[in-house]
Amino acid sequence: MHHNYRKVPRTILFLLLIGFLPVVAFGQTIVSGTVTEANGMPILGANVYLEGTYDGASTGEQGGFSFETTATGVQVLVVSFLSFETFTMAADVSQMQNLTIKLREDVNSLDTVIISAGTLEASDNSKVSVLKPLDVVTTASALGDFVGALQTLPGTTTVAEDGRLFVRGGDADETQIFIDGIRVFTPYTPTTNNIPTRGRYSPFLFDGITFSTGGYSAEYGQALSSVLLLNTIDEPDQEKTEIALMTVGGGLGNTQKWEKSSLSVNATYINLAPYIAVFPDRNDWQKPFAGYAGETVFRHKLKKGLFKWYAAFDGTDFELTQEDIDLPNGLDFKLNNKNFYTNASYSGDLGPNWKIFGGGSFTYAKTKLGIIDSDIKDTESSAHLKVKLRKRFSNRVKLSVGAEQFLTDFNEDFQDPSFAESYGFQNNISALFAESDLIFSRKFAVKLGLRGEYSALFDAFTVSPRFSVAYKTGKDSQLSLAYGDFFQQPNSDVLKFNTNLKSQKTQHYILNYQYTANNRIFRAEAYRKEYSNLITYDTNFTQPNSTFTNNGDGYAQGIDIFWRDNKSIKNVDYWVSYSLLDTERTYQNFPIAATPSFANTHNVSVVGKYWIDAWRSQVGFSHQFGSGRSYTDPNEPGFLQKKTRDFHSTSFNWAYLISQQQILYFSVNNVFAFNNVNGYQYASTPNANGRFDRRALTPAADQFFFVGFFWTISEDGSDNQLDNL
Repeated sequence: MHHNYRKVPRTILFLLLIGFLPVVAFGQTIVSGTVTEANGMPILGANVYLEGTYDGASTGEQGGFSFETTATGVQVLVVSFLSFETFTMAADVSQMQNLTIKLREDVNSLDTVIISAGTLEASDNSKVSVLKPLDVVTTASALGDFVGALQTLPGTTTVAEDGRLFVRGGDADETQIFIDGIRVFTPYTPTTNNIPTRGRYSPFLFDGITFSTGGYSAEYGQALSSVLLLNTIDEPDQEKTEIALMTVGGGLGNTQKWEKSSLSVNATYINLAPYIAVFPDRNDWQKPFAGYAGETVFRHKLKKGLFKWYAAFDGTDFELTQEDIDLPNGLDFKLNNKNFYTNASYSGDLGPNWKIFGGGSFTYAKTKLGIIDSDIKDTESSAHLKVKLRKRFSNRVKLSVGAEQFLTDFNEDFQDPSFAESYGFQNNISALFAESDLIFSRKFAVKLGLRGEYSALFDAFTVSPRFSVAYKTGKDSQLSLAYGDFFQQPNSDVLKFNTNLKSQKTQHYILNYQYTANNRIFRAEAYRKEYSNLITYDTNFTQPNSTFTNNGDGYAQGIDIFWRDNKSIKNVDYWVSYSLLDTERTYQNFPIAATPSFANTHNVSVVGKYWIDAWRSQVGFSHQFGSGRSYTDPNEPGFLQKKTRDFHSTSFNWAYLISQQQILYFSVNNVFAFNNVNGYQYASTPNANGRFDRRALTPAADQFFFVGFFWTISEDGSDNQLDNL
């Protein structure tokens, strides 16, 4: 079949094409501009595109970009580049020509400045860690006690006969301890004079430690000097059983994991009777120290958060006779203590950019003391409730607000052959706090905080402003400043006799420099603390007829220096701490302002660890030095006018890997048996020559030896209690 097609004249086709070309031309829009840093420096290689399209380009050497798009109307222009915040702009594409776009630094990057004044991090996950949790059990002088490990850091004072944390001229009561953000009211095992205490809690359950030696967050209160924050492990890596056999006792731990939950438990028993039978000390023990402890952590993952429950129970029992210059037969002392602590907490998301934390703790402690012919029974019940909300407005602005309640009920029954009485108090403290993080750039950040507390016991309200600022001075270095007001109520030794008082106060001023690079960290920090409203009394020690006032004051100032390096020498990790302390105060029964006997001018700690492949061993040592501490010699005029000789102690440890999961551990404290003197006790009356006799207060034993066998049974067959030596 034949078809005839009408031929379209060429002139008509030409006219149609002419008419269509403007349509095509007008459908293309040019998007153009320049991308720079905030200071105007051009950015090469930034990615520029219209969201939801394939239209875009990369910037050139001068930061310029240009591309065509057929998109019309309102579109979203996106500009992104590594280590800068992504820029977005919504506008009509017809207005997207000759743009000037300045990208802001991404303040979530690893090299962003951090607030570091007064804060020492010990974490496997922290951006800057001074210590690791493992250091608690591998530092030669620590003997597995987290407090012992922290005493090798700057800002702490060597008070060998006590064992608690003395920070920057403050006494041990001025440091508070928190587990998972919740207060611990009785963190140390009880003891007697000249026998150091230990922290109650096992280091193996914690994966993070934050030790704030001053200027700490508005989230925490009731501590004049410092706070120690312990964080339990969020999620164990595997199921395992841990067995410990030691010269002083034994321990057993187990961790179980399920799909959304995990449970860790451990128990220890310590008895010094066999040890003292082999290595007698200067005390006359009727019943050597014996203690037992159990801990558990339960974790459960919820849809938007994590629930934790922690519980610990321990007991202590001993009886001994200690030398006393006024008692020819010595001072008889016995102690029995039972302590229970539990806390529960939840942290999670509460909607877009909101996070919530809530928790509470309860402590029950009962102590029976026998001192010569006096019997004392102390019972304390304490609780802490807390809730905190955190709002993220942007990467640069974050706000935390919270409220908490502290409750304490303390009772003491005192009885001797001629006297019996009961004392006690109830103390409730309510607190509100708010704190904002303002990150202006990767180089500059500010933290502003405010804390208010109401004491029902004193019917008084205190307000504590807190301020910190950090500026990055170089790629690996920064400066930080901090200021804060801090309040703390008197302890139970005072409040059980008198509650007509007010809170004690300090003001902290801190300047910090920090350098971190290539597994090395250097910190130098200068500080000044000003004390007011300190408790004073007019007797040798607190008693019912003491006259108590808030008339005390004082200051503490100094420089702390820290250096850690595990890079320069193969298989060697070491750190050096130095603290210079100048402090005087009027408090307790001081007749004049003086340097307290727990404070010394110079403290030095040197810690080293060396892994020896051929021996399958890690050997370590630590040396602690403390200049002489003040004491009063009644044979000469003055108060706290003399100083003891310097303190020296060198400790050594050796961990030998029998097999991948079996470790033999040996340590000795004070290897060279330095004859340290903690102070002097003078007779209460002069001798026939009119002089007061004295005796030196020396450690119960010059050295301590420890041998332990640690066996881990885990799923992977390689984990061990010293973190895979």
